[in-house]
Amino acid sequence: MNSSNLRQKFDRFRILIIGRANAGKTTILQRVCNTQKRPEIYNSAGKKISAAILMPSRKASCTVTLLVTAAFGWQHGLTYSQRGLHDIENEMVFRSDPGFVFHDSRGFEAGGDSEFDKVKAFIANRSKGTDLKNRIHAIWYCIPMDESSRSFTESETKFFSQCDTGSVPVIVLFTKFDALYDVSYALLREDNKSLSMEDARALAPKHAEELFANGSQLKTLYNPKEITRPPRCHVCLPNMDKIDADCALLMKRTAETLDNEVLKQLFVSTQQVNLELCMKYAVERTLAGLVDSAESISSEILFSVRCQEEAIGNLGAWFPHIWLYGYHCGEIRSRILSVAPGLSPLENIVQFSSAAVIIFEHSFYLFYQQRYLRSVHPVRIALQRYMVSLHAAAVREAVSTAVRVYQGNPSIWKALLPFERSQRKSELIKRILEVILQHRLPRP
Repeated sequence: MNSSNLRQKFDRFRILIIGRANAGKTTILQRVCNTQKRPEIYNSAGKKISAAILMPSRKASCTVTLLVTAAFGWQHGLTYSQRGLHDIENEMVFRSDPGFVFHDSRGFEAGGDSEFDKVKAFIANRSKGTDLKNRIHAIWYCIPMDESSRSFTESETKFFSQCDTGSVPVIVLFTKFDALYDVSYALLREDNKSLSMEDARALAPKHAEELFANGSQLKTLYNPKEITRPPRCHVCLPNMDKIDADCALLMKRTAETLDNEVLKQLFVSTQQVNLELCMKYAVERTLAGLVDSAESISSEILFSVRCQEEAIGNLGAWFPHIWLYGYHCGEIRSRILSVAPGLSPLENIVQFSSAAVIIFEHSFYLFYQQRYLRSVHPVRIALQRYMVSLHAAAVREAVSTAVRVYQGNPSIWKALLPFERSQRKSELIKRILEVILQHRLPRP
């Protein structure tokens, strides 16, 4: 089954989020989906249910106190509140980004073997099922770093030692990471009495990251003697309580852990908080493939309108809210190439691909700004703005130079070894991405 057919069968990216109570899970999901609103909840049958039934009741509340060792050696009592009724099979969907479906294992840390077994069974069923659209595609495991929660709990050690997630990648999210900034601030002031408060605050984030990188948490998490099923990677997330919090790194790392190219494209084109990631994958995956094609198929095929319009559509598939019809791809192609006639097949491809990536990014912002208007497609508006901007000419010139450097002297090119050609291609793709990022249209 090819990528296009597979994407037609499922168009939602499914994530299981695990973590302690008050780990900031809901806040992170709100930042990922670029909203301040609560999610809508659906049961396994697809029926919307009231979020009120998930709220804790006074009768159900209780506390469990655990003794933990904090990041820098002191101890605290950690109190957990038991949550209300909850079903891991329930789906959480935010209206702002309905392409994501989240499952929450809330209450996992407060329970015993039965709760762990439920999570384990859910992962087993949803990681290997034959129905691709109902599989989970990634797991985010949240571990808060506020003062009372810095050590691994028994449930976390148990998960990373016993829970087989199959091919589903697990990413650890160290949430509330900014809590370590206060510790670093105090240490910096203590070590250097002459350091001002302002300078200490400015240095605290980097200092905290350095301490954490060499601290006990990561040593434990990736210690094969203690952890037999470590996560694929981890991400530190500070200040997620702020509306403008940046979770771009979480998007980047999650995409990197996805081995399946279709899932990777589905994730990248679903997330809406890191458009640079969309541009990066469009260039490094689709454009790089087109450059390879330029060396392996005839120029007549590369010059064909159908081939070039299909290439534009494939570039657009990496972006959210890009619904392209044939005439959109045709218009982009004709407008871009009309001002740069007589180019080689390779330069043709790189020229319209570079322009298309810039246009697609801008059209995403236009979609949100003008979503109530349906008379003019945002891609068409973005194309018009690009063509009259100073960026268009600058991109044409920079791309032409990069392609000429890549191709070099024809006689020398034929004598290059395969690895030398591959290195040149990598340099070309890197340069084209730099040009694109340098000439993005201003956000509307």
